Amino acid sequence: MAQKVYQGIDKDPKGAMNPTGNIIRDAWLFGFIPESETCAGWTQQRIEALYCQVSDEWHKYGHLASNLPPELAQKHRAIYAAAIERARELGWDPEESLNDY
Repeated sequence: MAQKVYQGIDKDPKGAMNPTGNIIRDAWLFGFIPESETCAGWTQQRIEALYCQVSDEWHKYGHLASNLPPELAQKHRAIYAAAIERARELGWDPEESLNDY
């Protein structure tokens, strides 16, 4: 049986406003992968390995964007502002996820 692979952040429904999308965006932020990398075709194990790298890096900043140095904070704002704009264009509603609770 073939392993399930990720479709890519650019093809993830509603702009990838989910944990996998956040891992990829944060990997862009910290330079673990280029911003052109969509992770299309990646296995769950490969994304989990990327998550470990990202989590280790966030640990240095207490897992808070407010603790990032100015250059990274600016890059974080730009990456996430673009992601939110695109997600909203694709129909993402941040309030929708709150209805699950």
